[in-house]
Amino acid sequence: MRPNILLIQTDQFRYDCIGAHSHALVQTPVLDHLIAEGITYSSAYTPAPVCVPSRNSMLYGCWPTRHLAIANNGTEAPRPAHADLVSFGTVLHAAGYRLTCVGNWDVHPASKPKDHGFSTHLSESVYPAWRAAKGIAPVPHTNGFWGELDPYATPEQTALAWGAEQVINQLREHQARSSDEPLFLQWNTSEPHLPNILPEPYCSQISPADVPPWPSFPDPLTNKPYMQAQQRRSWGIDSWSWKEWAPIVARYLGQISLIDAQVGRVLAALDELGLADDTLVIFTADHGDLCGGHGMIDKHYVMYEDVTHVPLILRWRGHTARGATNDAFISHAIDLAATFIELARAESPQQFVGRSLVPTFDGSTDLGRTNITSTYFGNQFGLYSQRMLRDRRYKYVWNLSAEDELYDMANDPGELTNLAQDGALREVLADLRLRLLAWLEETRDPILNMWTRRQLADGAKL
Repeated sequence: MRPNILLIQTDQFRYDCIGAHSHALVQTPVLDHLIAEGITYSSAYTPAPVCVPSRNSMLYGCWPTRHLAIANNGTEAPRPAHADLVSFGTVLHAAGYRLTCVGNWDVHPASKPKDHGFSTHLSESVYPAWRAAKGIAPVPHTNGFWGELDPYATPEQTALAWGAEQVINQLREHQARSSDEPLFLQWNTSEPHLPNILPEPYCSQISPADVPPWPSFPDPLTNKPYMQAQQRRSWGIDSWSWKEWAPIVARYLGQISLIDAQVGRVLAALDELGLADDTLVIFTADHGDLCGGHGMIDKHYVMYEDVTHVPLILRWRGHTARGATNDAFISHAIDLAATFIELARAESPQQFVGRSLVPTFDGSTDLGRTNITSTYFGNQFGLYSQRMLRDRRYKYVWNLSAEDELYDMANDPGELTNLAQDGALREVLADLRLRLLAWLEETRDPILNMWTRRQLADGAKL
């Protein structure tokens, strides 16, 4: 049978901020239970740690260097994806799925869900009017990007609760149709992207005094690209201690608990409507968040685990293993797109390069990757291109306009010590560069030319 597919895609959600992923403070009983009933992928990575390129990679099943919708905004205007590409939505619609999107879209201003086979888009842009109609004061924005208490709303009156209600209504409508037409329902939350503005009890659920520093804090940024120090300076946070960061992280974790509660409402509705056994539930994020990691905020200029490593949880009762952890390297956006196509029993568009996750539903099958990659174009805050390749031991970051980075992920999981200049690892670095070059050539990355290729092939890189 072809399942319904419920895709819950959050925005800027760190892999390590789920209780079942060993976070000691965050309260995520719903996601913990979802993991107990399904599979969590412990080595899932984003193809690009920025919203628009990551989401376009899922929509079109290809690397950012193919679709070239590579930036949110800033130095260059947002680019639309190439017009010759076919989206997974178009394919699923042609295959008989009914597609609905709830929440933000964040692909490109000129690209709408209806252009990709979605019959319904319930945009979060209506939430302020919904809130005002209930007599609730607007969401406060008095603390910039750093977050604060929303003293006017209850948890049931937040944008997350509004989104959950729309998703539940769509499930009810699907159940009432009594049709053989399967449903693809995509819920894109804007949370936990900064600023984290949330009501009680979530805002003060975790005391800042109890929040320990990330493994990547503090980071003196020794022998690291100057742009990382510049990121701190640009935000005015270069002198911050953990005392300044702890309240921000506490609110971030509280926002995740609110997400968890609203996901719980949706999963309960699946059960109540008798749809749970026929629905593949997917929980993931477009990318992670620094949130104080390495003393930085947001996600730009870096390829740290904080922003590239993403949660990916799948549950389809009777079809996915229960309580399994699969450590296969997953490029989550392009692999999910390939998974949708296989489940729909459709033919993949020519540009799709992902590997379907269906073989991994047993909980242990590997997809055969020995390394994983990610890309960053830097267009939002000046042209600063990066490419990343990591295997089970090392991570290499090619910074075209700054010194390269090399981290021993086994002995330095916080990525604090850049080993790119360590002579004892010269052969390791050369091997990683050649592997990255092979992938860039395979994907026809436009960053390659006779000069940039020499940096990788000949070691002509400082």
